[in-house]
Amino acid sequence: METTQMAKQTLSFQKTIFTNSFNAMVLAQDQTEKMMNSYIEQLPWATDESKKSLATPVEMTKKARDDFKKAVDEGYAKFEEMLEKK
Repeated sequence: METTQMAKQTLSFQKTIFTNSFNAMVLAQDQTEKMMNSYIEQLPWATDESKKSLATPVEMTKKARDDFKKAVDEGYAKFEEMLEKK
């Protein structure tokens, strides 16, 4: 088997593993957020301000998570492009 072809297959396998793991992590984080929001909504002493202050880090986490996924995808694309040139 050609080395480039083997590298492409390995890259594809790693990309699939990363995507599946990332999606599982996103699912767990989103479910945790839903549970947290449900719990906070039931607290009689939780004000709108406190709810907003808890929502801010969640949104920051989502943005960081999306930025990380984008960076990894770009890295895979560059590596695939490099393999195509050979």
